[in-house]
Amino acid sequence: MKRRQLIAGNWKLNGTIKEATELVRETRRLLAQVRDCDLVVAPPYTALHAVAHQLEDSNIEVAGQDLYWEDKGAFTGAVSGPLLKELGCKWVLIGHSERRQLFGETLESSALRMKAALRAGLLPIFCVGETLGERQANKTLDVIAAQLDAGLNSVSKEDLAKVVVAYEPVWAIGTGVVATPAQAQEVHAYIRERVRSKDSGIAQTMRLLYGGSVKADNAAELLHQADIDGALVGGASLKADSFAGIVKGRQG
Repeated sequence: MKRRQLIAGNWKLNGTIKEATELVRETRRLLAQVRDCDLVVAPPYTALHAVAHQLEDSNIEVAGQDLYWEDKGAFTGAVSGPLLKELGCKWVLIGHSERRQLFGETLESSALRMKAALRAGLLPIFCVGETLGERQANKTLDVIAAQLDAGLNSVSKEDLAKVVVAYEPVWAIGTGVVATPAQAQEVHAYIRERVRSKDSGIAQTMRLLYGGSVKADNAAELLHQADIDGALVGGASLKADSFAGIVKGRQG
């Protein structure tokens, strides 16, 4: 079956409100005519409200880059699902490798975040991926299985149907090194098979994204793979023309 593609841009810790507003205004202009895929941007927290305002009545939706698993309370520095929802977010990233590596995200806490996102009515983009050492040790599929199971096993079938999974090999994020289409497809096929063990119908419809140094000149080849349904774009989403180039060039 043909699944609707999704292209998401993760801005990470980049962009003042002024910069984010200018970026999203130009991104919206360049992509205004795109109707055949879903478009998402994930600005830093401080720019979420301004960006969401700029994107009202547009074809681009907004994501938070992370969330805490409690809705409110004495959790200094945390941002919850209801707060993201109020700011205009429809989506949220969960388990990004930078959250796992730099900020102590664990299999257990990613599961809690998944539940919190769904409870708040947000659509999760759940990130999985292995380090270079894990790939060299032939542990890629074991790592992916553990991350997937932690995030998805406690989710109801109704909620599982709302989840997007993004495979981002850690060794390809921001390095300029890209998994070959065959390497990416192998892992995406494994992810779909793993989801099939939970529900075969959902496995067929679930969208799987590739992330890791995606650019306009490699997007089409990656997205032509049978189990890759879109991209989670990092650095290339920080310039409107390069992000638009990925979106417009994805069909080859």
